[in-house]
This record gives sequence, C-alpha cells and structure tokens, in this order.
Amino acid sequence: MTSDEIKDVILEIIEDIDEEADFSALDADAPLRDQLDLDSMDFLDIVMELRKRYKLQIPEDEYPQLATLSSCVTYLEPKLKDV
Repeated sequence: MTSDEIKDVILEIIEDIDEEADFSALDADAPLRDQLDLDSMDFLDIVMELRKRYKLQIPEDEYPQLATLSSCVTYLEPKLKDV
C-alpha cells in the first residue's frame, strides 16, 4: 500500500466509527484524538479494525505511534507494504 492509500484507510475507519467526523481542517501532524474528539474506545476500534482487515498485531506500547495521521502512515507503511 502507498502512503496515500494508508491515509485513506485510516480516514475511512474513522468515518465508520464517527460518521460526523469532519476532515476538512484536519492537520496530519496534530493528534487525531484532539482534532476529531475521539475517545479511548474509538482509538481501540481503529486498532481492532486494522487487526481485522490486515491481520496486524499492534502492541499496546506502540499505540502512541498512531497518534497523528502522519505518524499512522509512517508506522503502518512498512507493515502494509505488501498488501
């Protein structure tokens, strides 16, 4: 997957969790939880959906690497390169 495809997947998952999510002013380098008012359960839903779709095991101590859209792409790109 390319970085743009990964970005689209993350936004699609977030939209599935929160249909009212507004991405118009999304800053790729700012925490997603703060910008989109995601709580810890929403964040876990994102992790679970990545596990379900791509069989990814994301250790809890690596969750901070998924804080921003940019860091999500950076973290997931090597894991999803062959998808």
